[in-house]
Amino acid sequence: MSPEEFKRLGYQLIDFIAEYRAGIESMPVMSQVQPGDIKSLFPPNPPQQGRGFSGLQDDLRALLPGLTHWQSPNFFAWFPSNAPLSSVLADIVATGLGQTGITWQASPALTEVEEVMNDWLRQMFGLPETFKGVIQDTASTGTFVALLTAREWATQQCQDRGGLQAEAQPLTVYVSDQAHSSVPKAALLAGFGRDNLRLIETDDAHAMRLDRLAAAIEHDLAQGRKPCAVVAAIGTTGTTAIDPLRGIVELCQQHGIWLHVDAAMAGSAMILPECRWMWEGVEYADSIAINPHKWLGVAFDCSLYYVREPQHLIRAMSTNPSYLHSAADGQVKNYKDWGIPLGRRFRALKIWFTLLDQGVEGLQARLRRDLANAKWLEAQVKQMPGWELLAPVPLQTVCVRYNPGGLSPEQLDRHTLDWVARVNRTGRAFVTPAMLKGRWMIRVSIGAETTEHSHVEALWTLMQQEAQKVEVDR
Repeated sequence: MSPEEFKRLGYQLIDFIAEYRAGIESMPVMSQVQPGDIKSLFPPNPPQQGRGFSGLQDDLRALLPGLTHWQSPNFFAWFPSNAPLSSVLADIVATGLGQTGITWQASPALTEVEEVMNDWLRQMFGLPETFKGVIQDTASTGTFVALLTAREWATQQCQDRGGLQAEAQPLTVYVSDQAHSSVPKAALLAGFGRDNLRLIETDDAHAMRLDRLAAAIEHDLAQGRKPCAVVAAIGTTGTTAIDPLRGIVELCQQHGIWLHVDAAMAGSAMILPECRWMWEGVEYADSIAINPHKWLGVAFDCSLYYVREPQHLIRAMSTNPSYLHSAADGQVKNYKDWGIPLGRRFRALKIWFTLLDQGVEGLQARLRRDLANAKWLEAQVKQMPGWELLAPVPLQTVCVRYNPGGLSPEQLDRHTLDWVARVNRTGRAFVTPAMLKGRWMIRVSIGAETTEHSHVEALWTLMQQEAQKVEVDR
């Protein structure tokens, strides 16, 4: 493809994306296709000869029914995953420049722009200068990196000897029973073993209980195990519960335990000074994961991993093959030593473009809008008979259930799943059910870039209409 042809087709595809975004509110939010519908659009074998791009926009339009429209103002599922058009442009530029960040020398601009963006966001989050950042793909990777680093820190680099299986004491990891599934997964992949993973009971607000965490640590010490890491959630996935970070810090300092803070979604709120009470004591954490590609509004994938003492991370992750040596090594960051992949994309451009477009104040205004909409919905639920609020609402997620009365717990579960399915089938909104301590509930996650108060009001009306149709056999 020549640059001229690229320019011509690029204009057409930009027009296609712009038209898609302009009309997104009219589309069913949740994809309505059946399994296999999209695959059936493709021939069974690859083309033997290139056909060019004639008809490409028609081909792309045929895929639209198979999309779940995360950028719709009526998307209230899972978590916000905003992709503002400024980030779309950044992705185009990053791919067009074709950089592969390995060492500083491989792309000085990629490395240094990433350094600047990490520091800009550190300032926005109110973190001390001691924290240094690196962009990972997702918080799942950040948590995995944190536990690998904690493992090596706690064992004085067991990977240089016989690994975990040569250690005299089993290492234990402590997480909330409401922690994201990636946290236990990271502990298992890091080699700790399920027998050494402690799921700590939570309180009525679904936050980790300090007394149970302290008891678990003491029990493991008495059994000859070595407590290695605690993962504290600032905004759990299910309910955005806030673990008591200050008390967890004190326990970790008392026992010499690595503290990782999972603030994947809720960390975005820390650009608001009025929200920083949620992670009081975070300056004493060893590592932190925050996803700008969620609520903050940087296109997926872009996850920040901050570490208070980078030498522990670098020591666990560094590789130094001769073909990557350069004269600049002692003066620069080589991000190959700050995570698992050797190479990296120019993800920092997405942060830069987003801040150029909206600035700190623009992002703060949007988050405050979402917080206000969540508080409005919370108030409606509290005053409406039959509706139950199942968790506090410190952020933008509202957890609800409609209980018409006279149903067994099992019948209520079926009713909950039934009415949320009807809501989603209308195409007018998309919300997701989740299990909370053994029973089904509905999570309303407010935070799409284009969601205004009118969309939340319309959702609440729709939820009431569908939930009050009781069709469960009593």
